[in-house]
Amino acid sequence: NNVLGYFVDVPARHGDALMKPPLSETFIHRQTLASNVRFSTQELSELAGKISRAEDEAKGRELAIFDQFCSRIDGLSPSLSRSASAIAELDVAAASAEWAFEADAVRPALTDDTTFKATGLRHPVVEAALKKDGQGFTANDLNLSGDDTGTRLLLVTGPNMAGKSTYLRQGALAVILAQSGLFVPARSITLGLCDRIFSRVGASDDLARGRSTFMVEMVETAAILNQATERSFVIMDEVGRGTSTWDGLAIAWAAVEHLHSVNKSRALFATHYHELTKLVEDLPGAANASLRAKEWKDDLVFLHEVQSGPADKSYGVQVAKLAGLPKKAVRRAGQILKQLEAEPSAPESLPLFAAASFTPDTEDNAGPEEIVAPSEADKALQQIDPDSLTPREALDLIYRLKALASD
Repeated sequence: NNVLGYFVDVPARHGDALMKPPLSETFIHRQTLASNVRFSTQELSELAGKISRAEDEAKGRELAIFDQFCSRIDGLSPSLSRSASAIAELDVAAASAEWAFEADAVRPALTDDTTFKATGLRHPVVEAALKKDGQGFTANDLNLSGDDTGTRLLLVTGPNMAGKSTYLRQGALAVILAQSGLFVPARSITLGLCDRIFSRVGASDDLARGRSTFMVEMVETAAILNQATERSFVIMDEVGRGTSTWDGLAIAWAAVEHLHSVNKSRALFATHYHELTKLVEDLPGAANASLRAKEWKDDLVFLHEVQSGPADKSYGVQVAKLAGLPKKAVRRAGQILKQLEAEPSAPESLPLFAAASFTPDTEDNAGPEEIVAPSEADKALQQIDPDSLTPREALDLIYRLKALASD
């Protein structure tokens, strides 16, 4: 070891014999342990010295060889750099080809106009994630002409979780892949070169700079409307949702008109403001598209298919139910929705949740539930600290709760 060097280790019962003459002249006692005794010899000490010197000599030779190698490489650095670049290009090309084959991607046709026509377009990341779970990805078409003869701005509507954001993002990813020299996951794609991609998606704040979520959204929207050109590709998701309904609708309305008539960019604009779908009547380069969903046995089924025309409804209450909202809240939301749809101009006349009259729960007539005072068993449960109960106390508590429930 590092302290004793090389040594002979013998059981304790033989140690006394080695420490007595004549063996003590050969074996030098070094250490006594509970069950064994350790000795060294002159030969072992000499061997340790030779090995140590050999290690030092080996390190010196290794450093000398390394220095010689570096000197030779230094003279070959230009050719090595060229070789590394060539290998890197081959690596990228081979990896891209392998991915294109596995993803069933196609070579994009790039043009000098402002066309964006893709059939069977897919989101590569979402598709890969679904594939791991044994699920398939629903491909969709995207057709933007980018000129005054056809659609250059698509208003995308549909319920949450239907796939609006995925549809927007896969369009932007297609542009990035195509202009990076990579294949695109689609059946076919023709793309007019884009000068920039602008994106306003997600929701985030910047508290360090004193910016709320809505302020960050407006800053990003302003950058798009000020900088996008006819050759840009723009995706905007739920602009105006961070403020009041009418303010948000007005901002989204103005943004759509500006994108269409001033920027004239190829754009995908997802929104829940169904009032915006009427804009296509006044904007010749705009069109409506929606993500399909259907109701089946009181459940909402997302088909993830893009179709022409606006969505017929938002299905917000059904999505809230899927998300696990309490049944009481879902029923109340459905009741409020019916009243708002019947009389949208008088939201203040809606009854309060606690003050609403009790209506028995049925499939066709679900109203607000009566608020009941907590029972003695409920109060007892609220006072329990489960982590501090012993097994005996837990058993006694069960009998106590049973008695309270019987009362």
